Amino acid sequence: MLHKKIELRENGSFDAYATTYLIESNSEIKNRRRPVVIICPGGAYMSISDREGEPIALRFLAEGYHAIVLHYSVYPNATYPTALLELGRVVSMLREKSDEWLIDKDKIILMGFSAGGHLAASYSCFWTKDFISRSLSCKREELMPNALILGYPVITSEHTLGGSFRHLLGDKYDELLEEMSLEKQVNTDNPPTFMWHTVTDEAVSYKNSVLFEAALKEKGISVQLHLYPEGMHGLALANEATAADESQIVPCCQGWVSAVLDWLKNI
Repeated sequence: MLHKKIELRENGSFDAYATTYLIESNSEIKNRRRPVVIICPGGAYMSISDREGEPIALRFLAEGYHAIVLHYSVYPNATYPTALLELGRVVSMLREKSDEWLIDKDKIILMGFSAGGHLAASYSCFWTKDFISRSLSCKREELMPNALILGYPVITSEHTLGGSFRHLLGDKYDELLEEMSLEKQVNTDNPPTFMWHTVTDEAVSYKNSVLFEAALKEKGISVQLHLYPEGMHGLALANEATAADESQIVPCCQGWVSAVLDWLKNI
């Protein structure tokens, strides 16, 4: 496995980096290009959840996927659009290094949890905007995500507790709040999307995912939403590997990875 830390320096940031989990070719494993999953952990745009990073990467690595965990810049060191540009840099980097790292550049998949879900979803809505390609000095097509996977994502300010939007926007909160409510920003350039949420999530209501699903369907974007009957916010794998305590072990939610893998076969 090629396991390395790559520093990111976008928009004046200084503390962001991407950690790679890349399957290397050898005499026993067929030398072939693989899809790659870029994982954006949650943390209310104020921290980065370790539970939603490496354990997720290793789970997908075991299924034959390359994985990248993005430790994006957060408040108070950075506000919008710094994390968005960092994610764009990783996408373009993976396409640039697709030959060296044996990446299928037509299968670059974004995955985000909670506020990291908002980051991944906002990138999926905004990746064609000129300011991103201009800031990163690359062509627009190099920035395209091929699929999006969201776990209990923050989507709209109408159904989210906590300070995610205030941390993201800082002193531009009033100016940009509506633009950052992503159910209003879906367009025909959004990629196919898979989402999962629990109906008992009290921190980020399942209505976030329902609103985003409706907006995607309205634009003709392929979307699959799985709603589970129980479970708190921030479940990650919902098993012992990522549980902070017993309340985060929720058997009915543990099948989301298998559901995603089945979904990806048709993307």
